[in-house]
Amino acid sequence: MLNSLAVTLIAVVVLSLPAVLSSPSVAGAAPRDELLTRAREIKTQVDALDKQTELLSEDYNAAREYHREVAEQEKAATERLELTTKHTATMQARLSSRAANMYRTGPLGFLDVLLGASDFEAFAQTWDFLKQLNEDDARMLADLKEAKSEQAKAQTELERRAEEAAAVSRELASRKVSIEGKLAERKRMLSGLEAEVAALDRAEEERLAAEAARAARAARAAPRAEPGGGTFPPPTQAARSEVVSIAKRYLGARYVWGAEGPNTFDCSGFTMFVYRQVGVKLPRVSRDQIRAGERVNRSDLQPGDLVFFGNPIHHVGIYVGGGMMIHSPRTGDVVKISPLHSDYVGACRP
Repeated sequence: MLNSLAVTLIAVVVLSLPAVLSSPSVAGAAPRDELLTRAREIKTQVDALDKQTELLSEDYNAAREYHREVAEQEKAATERLELTTKHTATMQARLSSRAANMYRTGPLGFLDVLLGASDFEAFAQTWDFLKQLNEDDARMLADLKEAKSEQAKAQTELERRAEEAAAVSRELASRKVSIEGKLAERKRMLSGLEAEVAALDRAEEERLAAEAARAARAARAAPRAEPGGGTFPPPTQAARSEVVSIAKRYLGARYVWGAEGPNTFDCSGFTMFVYRQVGVKLPRVSRDQIRAGERVNRSDLQPGDLVFFGNPIHHVGIYVGGGMMIHSPRTGDVVKISPLHSDYVGACRP
């Protein structure tokens, strides 16, 4: 009797399991949907935050480059001040020696020399000599005056450059605090949702890559100009396709804002580092790099061209073909190959 009842109860439980498991009220189904919804919201916020951080980072890079220039100018001003000070000291020493010599000789000494001349020719020669001494004295005084003026100008320039360098240093410190604050906020928002947001990022990249591949196939099948026609004439120089193989050596290198290699990079630091290896010196900041070569229409893109994104420009990559680029994307990411972003704004061929 007892065994029969137990069997009946087990059968009821087993038969009812599919209905229970398929019920929408079971814990796990709704929370998972909520988690994905939350992840999508966080991804949107993080994407916006990444854009702000990259803008700040490029501003920081520009300010740091300016600081380097000011530091060089400050160094040059210091060297100039040292030279003018040395020249002034030399002039003063020469004049002091001349004054001491005249004091020892005295004005009567010169008169005695003149009156003691044995003939007019000797008198004329002595007079010419004294006249030359006076002219030399006058020149030395003029040189000293000019040297002192140059010294004063150099001192003023040095003080101005030093003050400017200090101001830029303060600005750099302020920007650094802002960037670190954005990164901390990013980390806080992602806390607990890193895997979900990363999965959404991968899905978006795959979708964009598929679109880029379809567009590339369509372009090969029926080549045509971009809507609205080209903006720039066809480039006159060949693309530097060799930089693509160089760039690929650094796939997987970690993104770090402000980094210029060899193991970590930000976006413009990466392109600058890669191009330097083929003898091309690019500016440090993406918005300046777009002016470092011939502008190229999107329809004329070739592997090795630089591609730019955002308004104002705040991101750059190296075109690899097929609507794809290699770049150092953002905090938490690594150097990788991705489809061109939707906020593409132009390209250049260094």
